[in-house]
Amino acid sequence: MVSPKSRDGEVRRLLLSLLLLAAWEAGSSQVRYSVPEEAKHGTFVGRIAQDLGLELAELVPRLFRMASKGGGDLLEVNLQNGILFVNSRIDREELCGRSLECSIHLEVIVERPLQVFHVEVEVKDINDNPPVFPGTQKTLFMAESRPLDSRFPLEGASDADIGVNALLSYKLSSSEFFFLDIQTNDELSQSLSLVLRKSLDREETAEIDLLLVATDGGKPELTGTVQLLIKVLDVNDNEPTFDQSVYKVQLLENIANGTLVIKLNSSDADEGSNSEIAYSFSGDVSPNIKTKFKIDPGSGEIRTQGQLDYEEMKSYEIQVIAYDHGNPSMSGHCKISVKLVDINDNTPEVSITSLSLPIREDAELGTVIALMKVSDLDSGVNGEVTCTLTHHVPFKLVSTFKNYYSLVLDGTLDRESVASYELVVSARDGGSPSLWATASVSVEVGDVNDNAPVFAQPEYTVFVKENNAPGCHIFTVSARDADAQENARVAYSLVERRVGERALSSYVSVHAESGQVFALQPLDREELELLQFRVSARDAGAPPLGSNVTLQVFVLDENDNAPALLPPPPPSPWPQRVARWVGAGQVVAKVRAVDADSGYNAWLSYELQEAAAAPGGARSAFRVGLYTGEISTTRALDEADAARQRLLVLVKDHGEPALTATATVLLWLEDGGAAPKASSRLVVGPAAAAAEAALVDVHVYLVVAICAVSSLLVLTLLVYTALRCSAPRGEGACVPGPARLVCSSAVGSWSSSPRRRRQRVCSGEGPPKADLMAFSPSLPPGPISGDGEEEVIQRCHCSGLGHCCGMGLSPGLENFTCQPAWPKQMVFDLNCGVLISAQYFSSS
Repeated sequence: MVSPKSRDGEVRRLLLSLLLLAAWEAGSSQVRYSVPEEAKHGTFVGRIAQDLGLELAELVPRLFRMASKGGGDLLEVNLQNGILFVNSRIDREELCGRSLECSIHLEVIVERPLQVFHVEVEVKDINDNPPVFPGTQKTLFMAESRPLDSRFPLEGASDADIGVNALLSYKLSSSEFFFLDIQTNDELSQSLSLVLRKSLDREETAEIDLLLVATDGGKPELTGTVQLLIKVLDVNDNEPTFDQSVYKVQLLENIANGTLVIKLNSSDADEGSNSEIAYSFSGDVSPNIKTKFKIDPGSGEIRTQGQLDYEEMKSYEIQVIAYDHGNPSMSGHCKISVKLVDINDNTPEVSITSLSLPIREDAELGTVIALMKVSDLDSGVNGEVTCTLTHHVPFKLVSTFKNYYSLVLDGTLDRESVASYELVVSARDGGSPSLWATASVSVEVGDVNDNAPVFAQPEYTVFVKENNAPGCHIFTVSARDADAQENARVAYSLVERRVGERALSSYVSVHAESGQVFALQPLDREELELLQFRVSARDAGAPPLGSNVTLQVFVLDENDNAPALLPPPPPSPWPQRVARWVGAGQVVAKVRAVDADSGYNAWLSYELQEAAAAPGGARSAFRVGLYTGEISTTRALDEADAARQRLLVLVKDHGEPALTATATVLLWLEDGGAAPKASSRLVVGPAAAAAEAALVDVHVYLVVAICAVSSLLVLTLLVYTALRCSAPRGEGACVPGPARLVCSSAVGSWSSSPRRRRQRVCSGEGPPKADLMAFSPSLPPGPISGDGEEEVIQRCHCSGLGHCCGMGLSPGLENFTCQPAWPKQMVFDLNCGVLISAQYFSSS
């Protein structure tokens, strides 16, 4: 029997160890509960929602869920009251075996935002397992010659419980021959021996029946029994003996199959066959030991067979019997304690328990993206795992608990630069050499509307012919948005404004999806030469972003206006004498006309109709200037010419096709300075008949006009001389001018400023002349001396269309330069049609 003092000391040491272990475990989890094993369904464990700081109303909206490793569905949470309760039977021995520490580790996960909590539920042992012996009956053979105090080892009982519940005490039924001796080794395990207290006499007692009772320390106490049958044998009275009763061996878990564990050596004091010894495992050895080890009966060598694994079993206790060949045979016993040494033979494991993807590119720093758990089956340093993440990425790993990590955002994201990240999480243990494992995480970046649509250029120039068909397509704008999906879907619209008295939307429209710009009505260059407006591009994001582009629509002229005849300018030219003595080449009248078109479409030419030819095929006395409209005599007038001359002048523009107008001119011829009086006038259309009756005396007016013209000529010469003397150096010389809009046609090249400012004509003879048309070779673009301004001029080619892009030209209203292929400059007065100069440009 065990003395009470030694038993009390063992109990105190065991309780102290359990208290220290419980104190260490209490700091390793966020929330810790305990529950006894075999608790009924519905047993209260703890108010988990309250202890974790969660509101009951947010458990369902935040997708409260709980997972356990190896715990199955043993525990469950009532989402209505937040109570953790027992869901199914918990058997501590099935869950943790004989481990002193038995806990169920729970992971509680809620979302919006993503949070994880670690809960540890300790399963407390109750005394629900009685002590169990290897068998219900054991037979021992003992020679009658065994001396007193001979010891016969017995296999003790085992209890699946732990702690006090597994602390066993033994009691042997009363016997005059034997008593029970219990010895406790340093590992709190007990060795039982049956000790002979009285000599045996087979002739008196051949068999002895004993009952061994094992009682645990639980409350209530549970017991187990084994029936001992002792048979007394005769003759062989010496048993084999070992050097020591317990042998301790350490082996590496990766030791090779067949490696020698230990070689046993025992001796027997007998002689002959009674001293010949054989070895075998005890009959109580578990099948697992027999699969891992084997013993040679003759030599006593114990070798490994099969693979040893520290993670499966950390130690083995092997009972060995040495028996002789006597009759009856006698045996000796020993125990081999084999401890395995862990090596780093298990790679870490990385598991991703939760993902929150995709992550918006405007997510805040510290946003949790994924939860990870690492584990290693090895122990000690070999089981210590560190995690690292791919370098140079805007993410980092944060340790939240033992072997638990959170993948969080550590930098700014830009989906337009990087749309997704392929992250590699590496887990490496502390063994030597270390083992490692990786896990890949694909993080997709969600788009936000942070990019406005962008046009290729801020401004576009469009050329459209006037008189276009309503609804015709004139241009297409296109903007690109670097965002994705709805944030990149662009819609176009007009930026509304007033064009004169009308809204812009009455002229043009923009297709919202394609960006096509349409002219809603025919455009008239004479009404609107330039239509400038803006088109807005906005995406479908929230909030939407947008940008604008400017369109300058130049309306190109078409020859849609016929020349219009002008009445004589005031003062009225009549009465006017046309004397018969007028010689050849004298100007007697002038036809004036304008064209609302521009460029070549507005360049007019004049010709005399055949109806004005002299009777009988004689040469006509009059001709008209091709470009001036001046009517002059071709010969000296004589008496044969009729007193009334009716001339038909055809005015024609240079458009394609050309448009015309007809002017009727009536001239009255007079002899000398006396009657009949003559009048010269321009009659447009049917009004010519009414003008024939009006005759006015113009003698006085003619004298006054001659005097005025002479005075004006003298004044002009004086002003011209003063300007020439005071002109700065280089004025009047031909210097490089600004870039011009140049258009070519069959008769030359037109040059004009799009801003329709008056320009100087570079003639090299002094100050600029008004109402001039100059034909000159093309010059390289550059500044031009004149009004002191530099103007930006555009350049285009009309491709033989007969008109120039965006150039409005009316005789007498603007100066323009036409550049033909020949290398000299010709300057015309548009009012009179006289060729003023024709010369080459100087090299300067």
